[in-house]
Amino acid sequence: MATATRRLLPALLKTLAPAGARGLSTEKAVGAAAVVGSHTAKWMQDTSKKSPMELINEVPPIKVDGRIAVCEGAAEGVGLGHPIEYICLDLEAPNVCKYCGLRYVQVHHH
Repeated sequence: MATATRRLLPALLKTLAPAGARGLSTEKAVGAAAVVGSHTAKWMQDTSKKSPMELINEVPPIKVDGRIAVCEGAAEGVGLGHPIEYICLDLEAPNVCKYCGLRYVQVHHH
């Protein structure tokens, strides 16, 4: 099976490559990185807007009664959110969702 794949792969790559292409290279990957880099640089030039990190840090930590918080990343009925993240709140400091950056803290009833 592996031999057949090695034999068919060059023919498949030739059919997928545009006319005049020199085969697989890093040119397309470098081009894609340049587009992403230029987009980010263009976005960061506007200093009147706050970055997403600044915006999420303005949200106060969400208080939770239990030891475990569940973050879906979206307000009720808004957007698609992200995969469900279960966050353990055993520490005194707020814990952060790794997807959206929302902070959660356990409410201590003494």
